[in-house]
Amino acid sequence: MATFFSEYFGIDAETLDSYGALNISIVNDLPLFIDPFLLFNSENGEYRVLHDAMIDYLVFLRDRSAKGPVSDALLSSWYCFGEVRQNWLGFSISGNGGTGLGMDFARALHSNLHSLFSDFGEEKITEGSHLEKVCLISDGVGRDNISDFTTNLIKDYLCRYTEQFAAQHLKPSDVRRVAVEKVRFNYETETWQRATYALPWVKDDFVILTPKDILTRDENWINKSDLLGDFQQIPTAISDGELRAQVENYFYKILRKPGRRRKPSSKERSEAARRTLLEFPQLIDYYIKLKEQHGEEATDISAEKVLATEYMFIRQIAEIQHTLFRETAFYGTNGGTYEEAHARVSYLRDVIENKGGHRLFYHEGKPIQREKDLQILYRLVWFGTPSEVGTEANDGRGPVDFKISRGAHDKTLIEMKLAKNTQLERNLEKQVPIYQAASDAKNAIKVIIYFSITELRKVTKILKKLGMADNKDIVLIDARDDNKPSGSKA
Repeated sequence: MATFFSEYFGIDAETLDSYGALNISIVNDLPLFIDPFLLFNSENGEYRVLHDAMIDYLVFLRDRSAKGPVSDALLSSWYCFGEVRQNWLGFSISGNGGTGLGMDFARALHSNLHSLFSDFGEEKITEGSHLEKVCLISDGVGRDNISDFTTNLIKDYLCRYTEQFAAQHLKPSDVRRVAVEKVRFNYETETWQRATYALPWVKDDFVILTPKDILTRDENWINKSDLLGDFQQIPTAISDGELRAQVENYFYKILRKPGRRRKPSSKERSEAARRTLLEFPQLIDYYIKLKEQHGEEATDISAEKVLATEYMFIRQIAEIQHTLFRETAFYGTNGGTYEEAHARVSYLRDVIENKGGHRLFYHEGKPIQREKDLQILYRLVWFGTPSEVGTEANDGRGPVDFKISRGAHDKTLIEMKLAKNTQLERNLEKQVPIYQAASDAKNAIKVIIYFSITELRKVTKILKKLGMADNKDIVLIDARDDNKPSGSKA
């Protein structure tokens, strides 16, 4: 029933920590990704060499872009990479699969390098060049694209990093020699080449470890949200007074609509910022310069985010799993998927409400804010079932959180919701029945977690309104921190 790398290979988690690697889950992606800025800003010379190599490759792509259109075959060869699922990191709550980088990404990046960033690799304003620059304007290149691209461009390093750990700490039987595609670029032949490594083997695939000090969560340090949201700070960094005046005039000209008396909305300000950036693309470099000047914050903030992720998704999960294993029949439930799902929810509820498991949902005294985090936590705890657990299963009418199945005729759906969800009433009334029909599932269980008496009252009111107050398939879990007695008072 191993959930994490250390458990599967029978090594101490501190061994990974001393090596600097994240103790990844081998059941589900953890919500972390590599931020290329952490390579650029690192004191580790090897990381900076990796960043330089990434920029060299982007310069090659820029030069080829400047020569005009290329065939789809070359675009695919140079830009399209599969997600590196073997590192078990990313934005999916469904196992470790992902879409990778396809032709939409290839065309968007190829176009940007030629039209908007012809000086890429030769910037005069910033201290260096940055891969993230190409995602700041185009809607076709986003955070997940940058993450996948970065991981692929340093895949050779990650494989060697993992290979070294395996040689030092794993048994020979735990390792296999595997050929990994597209790890080194040959500039003479302009082709990607494979290489062979001795890597840890889990079930039917190899595994890649990642250093924690290049990981972050939520957003890259250089990101579009900050660019648009903090746009008005950028002109202050422009030393050219004439350019600064032109930028400010253009920006406020867009906002000044005839006859408008109210203040512009945040959406309108973001759109004005986007249009101004298209008119003055050099502003991108001034924004990046501001980010470079505060680079130490990126390192500190990312380290805090990784620590919080480790605490919530690794340490707390291990503790809850041990409690479930020792004190309940959670991992030995019989019956079909409906009985199993109900029993497991009941056991989990008991641990959360009565055995200190509510701590799973808190970090530094604050409850989790996102349902995706809740779903990842639930998926990690659910491990060790004879049923197939599908997350975000989509059978034609939209994704449902979990589909528990044993063959084609035994399916149960589970929706995990936070009580504060503004769409909770709509979900209870309409979405789950639609999902059931689309999945041909006879049963659906709705689990709602609340963190305050106010949230409980809200849920109770909704259930009464919908006539669901006594529905056994709606399970409320009390995760209030202030409602749990201490051991001395219990």
